[in-house]
Amino acid sequence: MRKLFLRNTILFLIFGFAYIGIEIVFRGFSHISMFLIGGLCGVLIGLINEYFTYEMAICSQMVISSFIITTIEFLTGCIVNLWLGLNVWDYSDQQYNLLGQICLLFSNLWFFLSFAAIIVDDYLRFWLFDEEKPHYKWL
Repeated sequence: MRKLFLRNTILFLIFGFAYIGIEIVFRGFSHISMFLIGGLCGVLIGLINEYFTYEMAICSQMVISSFIITTIEFLTGCIVNLWLGLNVWDYSDQQYNLLGQICLLFSNLWFFLSFAAIIVDDYLRFWLFDEEKPHYKWL
C-alpha cells in the first residue's frame, strides 16, 4: 500500500509539472488547477494497464485516455471556471464546445497527446518502479 501511494504520488508530480510546462510553452502561462489536472490525468491514464493488459491496442488506450482527460477537464472547468469564476480557460469560441469548458478540437488533441503520456507512464513505471517492460499492440 505504501509503495502504491509513493508510486502514484511521484507519477502525479511528474505529470502535473509536465502539464504546467506544456501550458507555459504553448500559452505562456498556467494555473495551479492545471497542475492538478495533469497529475490526476497522468495517474488515471497509468491505471489503464492495471485494469487492462498490454494486449489492448495503444489506439484503444488513447481513446480511453482522451475520454478521461476530457471528463476531468469538464468537471474541473465547471468548478474552477463556472462555479469559482477564475476563468482559467474558455472554449466558447470553439466549435462543438460544451459550456465553454471542453470542445471537440481539444478532445482530439488529448487523443494524440495521450500517446506520449501512455509511453512516458509505462517507461517511468518500468525504470523507476521495476514494473513490466512496456510492449505495445498497435492495432
